[in-house]
Parts: sequence; structure tokens; C-alpha cells
Amino acid sequence: MPEAKSDLIRVPTLKTAGNFRQHLASLGVSLPCDDHIETGAASPLNQPVQGVLINGKRLGNRFAVHPMEGWDGTRAGGVTGDVLRRWTRFGESGAKLICGGEAMAVRPDGRANPHQLIICEANQSDLARLRDALVAAHRQHHGTADDLVIGFQLTHSGRFCRPNDQRLESRVACRHPLLDRKFHIVSDAQVFTDAEIKDLIGDYVRAAQIAWDAGADFVDIKHCHGYLLHEFLGAFTRPGQYGGSFGNRTRILREIVEGIRASGNKIELGVRLSAFDTVPFKPDPARSQPGKLGPGVPDDFPVPYCYGFGIDQQRPLKHDLAEPLQFVRLCAELGLKILNATAGSPYYSHHIQRPAAYPPSDGYQPPHDPLIDVARQIEVTRQIKVAAGPRMIVVGSAYSYLQEFLPLVAQAVVRQGWADVIGLGRMMLSYPALPSETLQKGALNARFICRTFSDCTTAPRNGLVSGCYPLDKYYASKPEAEKLKALKKAL
Repeated sequence: MPEAKSDLIRVPTLKTAGNFRQHLASLGVSLPCDDHIETGAASPLNQPVQGVLINGKRLGNRFAVHPMEGWDGTRAGGVTGDVLRRWTRFGESGAKLICGGEAMAVRPDGRANPHQLIICEANQSDLARLRDALVAAHRQHHGTADDLVIGFQLTHSGRFCRPNDQRLESRVACRHPLLDRKFHIVSDAQVFTDAEIKDLIGDYVRAAQIAWDAGADFVDIKHCHGYLLHEFLGAFTRPGQYGGSFGNRTRILREIVEGIRASGNKIELGVRLSAFDTVPFKPDPARSQPGKLGPGVPDDFPVPYCYGFGIDQQRPLKHDLAEPLQFVRLCAELGLKILNATAGSPYYSHHIQRPAAYPPSDGYQPPHDPLIDVARQIEVTRQIKVAAGPRMIVVGSAYSYLQEFLPLVAQAVVRQGWADVIGLGRMMLSYPALPSETLQKGALNARFICRTFSDCTTAPRNGLVSGCYPLDKYYASKPEAEKLKALKKAL
């Protein structure tokens, strides 16, 4: 495993909330953080979400499960036992919002890996079975599923398509001087034409109907992490009706929504949004050693930097929320009811997207304390919540790195109205019982807390299924665990 940054102060060594707040202050950042976990009716995290109904349902608490791919479907994009187990555990968790389940490709060539789920008519019964298993597990463990809301995330992986093997088969929204070099984009023929986009919009509309027929309450129209619709938001240099102006760069979302509504589909709609980006990062070659990655440094970038969304083009290491907040208001105008806020991309800026102590195999050491990146996402989500107003449920991200302090920060954030719901990603792979144990016991089991080892990223980066190999015995006993150990040893 690549080593963590050697001078990093580890979160578990901060034994009290006071210690945690002092450390944040030493970093020049702040987060709301309570002293004790509240339980039962007293907990802000145990309150239903008021004012917004999703398919007639009111969310029963303030925990959500982020969409997470397992790289473990069938080659036809159907459901396997691994997928079913993951979704069953999501149902058992007690979280009342399944915020997309996992990314489902709207067409076969849009998959990020050969085992990604495909949302198509041939797989509809599989997806219905997946949804029903989650609901049954939730009802068995928590009494009712009447306040449980389930979404399917719709995606095209764009620049990161690998539908057949580990080889990229990229289709992009626009050319990018840094990412084209990094991910081997060599031809304008790889750029979607306006006519091809019209066909793609039809794929999203069909996928939304399949989601409704399979029992989903909403679809998440994915605009994050460098995938295709996120890339369209930064397509300033693209000519034609889908690039350049803000109106053109958001046209694809508007036309997907219009198509879904024109079809008569009653499904609710949401978006997961990378609210800000940054330039691509790389390991510092001057501080990299055999077996140890250097800390992340920005790749050489042009100024103005006209290739990202939510970026100050003159100072592209800084974010600019003018357009992201405009996008949030557009989502509200279009009648979207859920906005899941995230940032950046795991492929070229993982430190701002999923703050971690340990880098994935193709990454870099954290360039600074990851709590800085956690605080940045939480603050940006606060501003998004203000822009969204009361008509949308805003879900926050980047909480896993908080570890023992996750419930203390989460309940303070919700109490202060910085976000409506707290989303959990990697933490749910290692510790799916965290929501229920937080609300019922007021304490966490340290054995299962995610320590951000990044095996769940390193494995799929190298063609293996994703899971928590260090803390979940199910994955530790798989043949892939030995392959992963050998891979990390070789690295």
C-alpha cells in the first residue's frame, strides 16, 4: 500500500472534539462540531426532511448512501451476488435516502468498466430485484420503508469509458490540453457531435423510464467527477449549441429533463454535481521515491484556464461558485428535487473529491491535510443550500475522512442548516451500520470505521472488484484480495 503522508496528524489521535477543533484551527479552517452524539428523537440526524416529498414520500432521517460502483456486474450489465449484497447492506444501514445506488450506464459503450450496470430493458427485471431486496432488508431491520427513497444514477462515462477491458474508449465533450495528454485523446473524432448528443439524450430518457418501471423513486442525472455531463459544464471552448455560453453548456440537462417530462414519466429528478473543480494534479517528481508517491502538485496549466466548471479561470487553483450557484438555481427552476454536492474528479484531482490519508495506486500523496478539503466541500455545500432554497434537498459529501468525528460534525451541519442530508460513500463499504448505530447507540464501533486506505479505488483501477478489503471479511476472503496484495507489493 502506498504510504500516507508522514507528517500528517491522524484523525484517530485527536481524542476529543476539543482536540479536533484545535487541530482544525491550526489548519486555518473551521467546521461545526458537537461534543456528543445525540440519539433518538433528540438527534438532528433523526428528523424527517420537511417541505419536499419525493414520489410522495418524506425522508425519515438525514443519512444518505452515495452512489458507488462495485465493478462487479455481469458483462451484460446485469446484477450479480456481489451487487445484491452491497444494495442489501445499504438497505440494512438505516439511511433513508439511497442517492443513486450506483452509476448505471445509459448505453453499453458509456460504461466506465466492463462490469458496470447498464440500465436497459434487458436488465429491468434485475434492477427491480435489486431495488426490492434493498427495500425488504430495510423493512426487516427498521420496521417500515414508507419513508425510504431510492434513486438510480444515470451516467455516460465520457472520457473514462472502458466498456470492454482496461483500455480507454473515450468519447468527450470537448478537447482538453492536459487531460487529452493524460488519457490519450488523439482525435477530434472522439468529441461528441451535436447530432450524437441528440441520440444520447434519448438514451437518458429511455433509461429514466426503465428506472421508473423498475421501482425507483427518482433518477440522478450525473454531473460530477469528470464524467460526460460534468465535462459539458466546463466545455467553454466547444463550438455549437452545447458549448461556450452557460445556456449552451447546460442545454443537455434541460433537454434530458424536457424529454423525460414529455414522455409522461412521473419519476422525480435529481443531480449529483461536482460544484467546483481544479487543474489536474500529479505526484511531485522531485519528492517521489521508489515505492512511495510524492505529494500532489498541479500539472503545468495554461492561463486563462478555460477547461473546468466552478474554477477561477485566471487563478484556476481557486474555485469560483458564480456558475455553480447559477446551475443550482436552474435545477430548482427545472423542478429537480435532490442535489448531491461533490467536487472534482477521482481521476485527476482525488484529494479535493475524496479526501484521504492514503492515495490510490494511480494517485499522489495528499498535498496538505485532507481536513482542509473536507472543510472546503462542506462550506461550498452550505452556499449551495442557500441557493437551492426550500424546494430542493441538498446532500453533503466528503464526510468519511472525519472518521470518529463524522456524527459530531454531521449533526451540527444539519442543525445549522448547512445541508439537509449527510451522504456517506466509502464509509458505507466498511461500516454500513453507521447510520443506525449513530441514531440508536450514540457511539461508533472503531473496528469498522473507514481509514481511507483507498483499496476500494486501487482495486478497480487495476481491473478488480471494488470493496473494503481491509475491514470487510467478505472481500478479504476473495481471490481478488491476494491479487490486490501482490499488486500493492509490486507498486
